[in-house]
Amino acid sequence: MNFYVASSFQNKVIVRTVSQQLKQLGWHLTYDWTQTERANSHEDLRKIGTLEKKAIADSDVVVVLLPGGKGSHIELGLAIAWQKRTFLYSPNKEAMDMQTTSTFYHLPEVQICEGSIEELISTIHKN
Repeated sequence: MNFYVASSFQNKVIVRTVSQQLKQLGWHLTYDWTQTERANSHEDLRKIGTLEKKAIADSDVVVVLLPGGKGSHIELGLAIAWQKRTFLYSPNKEAMDMQTTSTFYHLPEVQICEGSIEELISTIHKN
């Protein structure tokens, strides 16, 4: 199973943890953006954006870890548009808070997950 993990730079450690645990289950990570530094030019942005877009296209499953920034929300949109199985991890219940949620979090193709990272991995693996 191919997967991609979207999130913000502040969640790099959690992204790596989720990726490692899914890889241990035999899954294939399509792109590890945590190995890159922040973009310093428009050319860097274009290159990274192209790699991330391809990674989502090549994925069977997209995992979005909140809190996320602009990029991870665009990645969520691509996953939804391309009908990828999408898991939205909301550890602080922000996906259910009417002040912080998004209409797109509640689409039928998005599965909201709360709880521990272990519960997230279990839910992804079962589905």
